[in-house]
Amino acid sequence: MLIKLLVEIVIGGLCGYAANRIMKGKSDDIIANVLLGLVGGVVGGLIGNLLNVGGGWLTGIALCIAGSCLVIWIWRKIRK
Repeated sequence: MLIKLLVEIVIGGLCGYAANRIMKGKSDDIIANVLLGLVGGVVGGLIGNLLNVGGGWLTGIALCIAGSCLVIWIWRKIRK
């Protein structure tokens, strides 16, 4: 169980970093990228469930990155 949690944190961090680069973010903070990836993973998972999109790990990573990009976009709109 601990290994699964660590794997999810690492994958969430990588997805957060990828989303940060896609959205041309300024932050290279590891903690922010991990949190962004984890929140984006939840958002992406919800979107995947609503659209009945599922599958393997590649689909999950794509949904995590897409969810993270959506979280970044919403955050930027709120901050303005």
